[in-house]
Amino acid sequence: MSQSSPAERLETVKAAVARAAALARRSAAEVTLIAVSKTHGSDAIRPLLEAGHRVFGENRVQEAEAKWPELRASHEGVELHLIGQLQSNKAEEAVALFDCIHSVDRPSLVSALSKALVKTDRRPRCLVQVNIGDEPQKGGCATADLPQLLETARAGGLPVTGLMCIPPAEREPAPYFSLLAKLVRRHGLGELSMGMSADFETAVMIGATHVRVGSALFGQRS
Repeated sequence: MSQSSPAERLETVKAAVARAAALARRSAAEVTLIAVSKTHGSDAIRPLLEAGHRVFGENRVQEAEAKWPELRASHEGVELHLIGQLQSNKAEEAVALFDCIHSVDRPSLVSALSKALVKTDRRPRCLVQVNIGDEPQKGGCATADLPQLLETARAGGLPVTGLMCIPPAEREPAPYFSLLAKLVRRHGLGELSMGMSADFETAVMIGATHVRVGSALFGQRS
């Protein structure tokens, strides 16, 4: 795959999304492909923009601030997603820059984002990150705490549209994806951010509306 061009890799991933969607009797149009451009510079991102892709994901506010204002100035219609952990003291910068924040996971962050929405007069969509495998080293709210956090987020005026998860590595992801899909339905939400380069097809078959794909599009990081 490393010998193929960025545009070819993009078409390969889009075709895989379409196949997985068809197997699940879904439309590929229901699935948003987020190209995860974290750690990649503008030179690596531009070929995907030139191939027509417009939805990108970043892990860190500072890194995104350094790259995206210039890239957005030269390419219209970019949608930027924050998929990494967000520190409360970066909430205002995140709200100013991103169109969707996937990592809302605690009341203190809800409070910081709530203030930032008022101050910046911007309303990026928010997804609550669930620690679906109850892993102590991972971000995300515990499954048991989800109803309370959703209530707090809604009370704080956050436009919560869905849930996000990263299943435990080295384990079959399908049961975790199925649990997140169940939680989305239970709480009346519409967006389901799950699946990365190794497992996005499984995620699509289980109902993902957003898949976060990095290495399959950009190649392995050196």
